[in-house]
Amino acid sequence: MRNFDYHRATSLPDAVRQLSTHDGWQVLAGGTTMIDLLKLDVEQPKGLVDITGLAELQGLQVGAGSIRFGALARMADVGDDKTLRSACPALSESLWKAASPQLRHSARLGGNILQRTRCPYFRDTSYECNKREPGSGCAALDGGLTHLHAILGGSKACVAMYPGDWAQALIAFDAVVSTVSAAGTRRIPFADLHRLPGNSPEVETPLKRGEIVTMIEVPVVAAMKGSHYLKARDRESYAFAAVSAAVGLALDGDRISDSRIALGGVAAKPWRASTAEAVLKGKVFSEALAREAGRAAFADATPLKDSAYKIALGADVVAGALMTAHQRAKG
Repeated sequence: MRNFDYHRATSLPDAVRQLSTHDGWQVLAGGTTMIDLLKLDVEQPKGLVDITGLAELQGLQVGAGSIRFGALARMADVGDDKTLRSACPALSESLWKAASPQLRHSARLGGNILQRTRCPYFRDTSYECNKREPGSGCAALDGGLTHLHAILGGSKACVAMYPGDWAQALIAFDAVVSTVSAAGTRRIPFADLHRLPGNSPEVETPLKRGEIVTMIEVPVVAAMKGSHYLKARDRESYAFAAVSAAVGLALDGDRISDSRIALGGVAAKPWRASTAEAVLKGKVFSEALAREAGRAAFADATPLKDSAYKIALGADVVAGALMTAHQRAKG
């Protein structure tokens, strides 16, 4: 690990000021990703601004019109919240199915949505990686192992997979992220928070230098009650998704009035499966319809030499999640 400077922020304006006046400084919150990347020499900040103690960025509010999450709320606290679990099971389940209990008690929500890929070629500096070093090449595409890589949204420059769980529930329910920087505040639709790699995989978000995520807000919709997060992985705990799905259904009588489907473990960013949602809209739910939606979710997938298994598995995961969601939507 390289030497770096450290500043513990006393307030949000203090953090913003420190980041805006010091080039090469980054934010430290829970540290569960940053510390790993420092040890691996993937991240090389000149300094870190520790915002962990800022009370104004903590908390959870479940209201009639929206659910608001402070960016420094702990994953464990939010995932275990009974009110949230009742209001939107998928938002709760996607948190407590992520990582280990120890990490969930340290990791914060803002850092969770901005975590970087677990692609082994990104995290090992002995390999070529366009995301880590633009223009150097992609070891995964140059004959590497690709069973954990993206089959949706990848490019000729990068096929790294977005690793998180909670982000799928957020994009499924149209979350909005609030930020602050020296330029002021802004709100970013969650669907725009992560960028596809294209020819510039090193540019992962639209966040500017010194910009801090302060809050995540999710509008309350009927499909939240009938929601579920299903995750298929190599082992039951402490493993990243091979495929996951955050889904939600709302019913008008026997027919589906609203459907939400987002995919994890398969794409370069949190992935909304709009085509699969359209398969369900206005139809009477059945297992056959759920399986049709599952297949539609992966119709545009481009598997690599080791990742074709994700297509059939993914279709089953989506269908299984929808069947649980349907039971919940019926009440």
